[in-house]
Amino acid sequence: MSSVLLPSVAGAFYPEDPDTLASMVDEMLDDQPPLPQPVPKAIIAPHAGYIYSGPVAASAYRQLLLPNRIKRVVILAPAHRVPFHGLATTSADWLRTPLGDIRVDRKTIQQLIDTHQVEEFDGAFAGEHALEVQLPFLQRTLDDFTVVPLIVGQANAEKVSEVLEQVWDGEETLIVISSDLSHFLDYHQTRIRDQHTSMAIVDMQPEAIDFDDACGRIPVSGLLLSAKKHGLQGRNLDLRNSGDTAGDKSRVVGYGAYVFH
Repeated sequence: MSSVLLPSVAGAFYPEDPDTLASMVDEMLDDQPPLPQPVPKAIIAPHAGYIYSGPVAASAYRQLLLPNRIKRVVILAPAHRVPFHGLATTSADWLRTPLGDIRVDRKTIQQLIDTHQVEEFDGAFAGEHALEVQLPFLQRTLDDFTVVPLIVGQANAEKVSEVLEQVWDGEETLIVISSDLSHFLDYHQTRIRDQHTSMAIVDMQPEAIDFDDACGRIPVSGLLLSAKKHGLQGRNLDLRNSGDTAGDKSRVVGYGAYVFH
């Protein structure tokens, strides 16, 4: 019997009503200009509530509306709620959002489990928002795809890169890294720190990204190692913070959107 992982933050981080959610995502996508570039191999997108980081995330997802061959999306998101070692995946066959169910690529997951790259740990997904908030954007930009959902716990960039190498493949596979940038500095400090982090991402320098620079530092750094190996180039599409979108400027969270070709 198929199992379904239910959403944890629908109605909190994004609308629970399907029509409202679809309209919100489409509006954010429509506000972003398309780039005259190929469809990206990988993207980095933030994962806060949509009123805060949604417009920034949309700048990366807008590029997926170009003609593409994407059939599988590998998503890596940092753990926020449950501590564990390594990388975790779900036992579910489907991931549910208000927009419908997304099929999990169980074959790929089983391969990762068999090679001891990933463990099946549903507890990592309980209440976790960082992966879930990416899903409605994918549902509104891609027609037919499966997903490989991975939560990154206590691991290093090399471990993440090893996993990415197992699933890299060709144009049919998109890599999505979920990460915000700095947290809870004032507006001025955030802009300075996030500019530094953004330059490190675009310049493929994971060693220049410190612990407090990005909550998804490890999956981001793992992507940069693999992207450099495959000769990809990174581009920053948007760099803002919650003080620019929907929050005050005394204590903000940074958001950046990046594509890799």
